[in-house]
Amino acid sequence: MIDMKPSSMNQPVIALREVSKTYEKHTVIHPTSFSVQKGDMFGMLGPSGSGKTTTIKLMIGMEQPDTGEVITLGTKLPNLQVFQRIGYMAQSDALYHELSAYENIDFFASLYGLKGAYKKERIQAVLELVNLLPHAKKPIHQFSGGMKRRLSLAIALLHEPEVLVLDEPTVGIDPVLRQSIWKTLNELKMNGTTIVVTTHVMDEAEQCERIALLRDGRLIAVGSPDELKDQHQAKSLEEVFIQFSGGARA
Repeated sequence: MIDMKPSSMNQPVIALREVSKTYEKHTVIHPTSFSVQKGDMFGMLGPSGSGKTTTIKLMIGMEQPDTGEVITLGTKLPNLQVFQRIGYMAQSDALYHELSAYENIDFFASLYGLKGAYKKERIQAVLELVNLLPHAKKPIHQFSGGMKRRLSLAIALLHEPEVLVLDEPTVGIDPVLRQSIWKTLNELKMNGTTIVVTTHVMDEAEQCERIALLRDGRLIAVGSPDELKDQHQAKSLEEVFIQFSGGARA
């Protein structure tokens, strides 16, 4: 277990303290502590089954830990009011395929409580941000996988969340669209949004200020990409990961 405490006196936006989770006697997250600072791009790197998705669900209150506590935006989770200040994009796109892109996003905007002119402004803004405005009237069943991912990102951004949590947002899409999504994420970060993103892609992790490396439900390292490479005399994050995982490739 690694306890990563912030060096500054600022309160972290997210703090996991000795958090663990077990399903049917199988421990999927061993006792874990780390924090995410305001305005950070924080990456969670690990292969499938390493515990990334469960960890972020704990971060936002979708799952309750068996031990320890999660403090997000200054409040112990779970807490509905805090959840409404978070944008969450799951691995699987939760979209209604018989509806158009605009109808989907309008529905979710209403769920977030957006109304009137502000709702219309936000729908327009997020569709423009992910370059889907020209496709707003198309039904989702005509969308490619990459377009669905971009629409899911737009929905997560509708209510201008303080914290954006994305579970493998670029999985299964082509390199050009992947680059476009990361450009959008970096623009959001520059505007002050705190972003947590899970990935198993090393070059995506390189774009984060700090990353957590997970394997088999255990936190094995936390730090900036350069810190981790320097500490372990490695030329790449992949080399660092291989060292920590006993030679197994991610």
